[in-house]
Amino acid sequence: MIIDLPSTTTAQVNSKLVEVRETGGAVALGRVLTLVIVTDDSAKTEDAIQAANEASREHPCRVIVLARGARKAAARLDAQIRVGGDAGASDVIVLRLYGPLADQAASCVVPLLLPDAPVVAWWPSEAPDVPAEDSIGQLATRRITDSAAEKNPIKALEQRRKSYSDGDSDLAWTRLTNWRAQLAAALDLPPHEKVTAANVVGEADSPSSELLAGWFASRLGVPVGRSKASSGEGIVQVTLQRRSGAVDLVRPDAKTGTLTQPGQPDRRIALQRRSVRDCLAEELRRLDPDEIYKDALMAVPKVTKGRVATPAAKSAAAKPAAAKAPAKAAKPKAEAPAEDKPKRASSSKKATAKADS
Repeated sequence: MIIDLPSTTTAQVNSKLVEVRETGGAVALGRVLTLVIVTDDSAKTEDAIQAANEASREHPCRVIVLARGARKAAARLDAQIRVGGDAGASDVIVLRLYGPLADQAASCVVPLLLPDAPVVAWWPSEAPDVPAEDSIGQLATRRITDSAAEKNPIKALEQRRKSYSDGDSDLAWTRLTNWRAQLAAALDLPPHEKVTAANVVGEADSPSSELLAGWFASRLGVPVGRSKASSGEGIVQVTLQRRSGAVDLVRPDAKTGTLTQPGQPDRRIALQRRSVRDCLAEELRRLDPDEIYKDALMAVPKVTKGRVATPAAKSAAAKPAAAKAPAKAAKPKAEAPAEDKPKRASSSKKATAKADS
């Protein structure tokens, strides 16, 4: 059921919610959190609502959508209440803000928050430079962004690193869960050797590739390289070098990966790119700060651009160079001057005469 409330107020929206609950019993009270979606009023708004509806089946919540409209228009609030089959396992409140109200989103959200329930803020596209200092971010326990959805993903990821605060998260990190699980499981198999170097190959503008390389740098403490892929989507290849050989996971088609490692048969692994719904549902499972994400994000500057070689490969490359180097010529002994030769001869004759006497 969808109820439209044009040119309304938050008080009228609250009254309508109570009326719907009392008359139809359509809105249940078992909500675990309030999810606030901040976006511009566009076609992508419905995509974000759909993802939230599907995630709410795992996490029943109230969804408040702040769709900011034209800022040059007159101040107006258009609301829409969705319950039942149009709202998944939640109740959805869509607030379309026009004019000066577009910059006063927090004042429209506070009256509609569930009492004594945590608040999670999600920016499905462009996020503020410092989410923790945003008016909506200050209300939230967790702040979810998506650097991959921004105009310049790598620059957005760098901004996330500079402005990080406990409670921040990024769907670019959540998309790595399957990659991290498969690679960690591969290292649990024999031979149990230390990783000496790691290389990540992915799209040039893939923030997930950057974060995966940062994760290796923070957890393994070895040289990590990040290379651009000539083809493929997202992460294309990950190589972990060990003494007995490399652990190699390749996904050329963004669907299926092939895992190769010494002493084990090649394995095909389902590595299809995760949907926003799956990533959002995973993020809502925890409301505490993600320390592993923080460490990976802060370690991104430690990653080397391009491939890195293992220490063994570096020493092997240095040996031929040393062999080709010309041997240093021995310095010739300095010959005594000619005028000194007669003196040395006369002194030897004197020594011989003393010996005969």
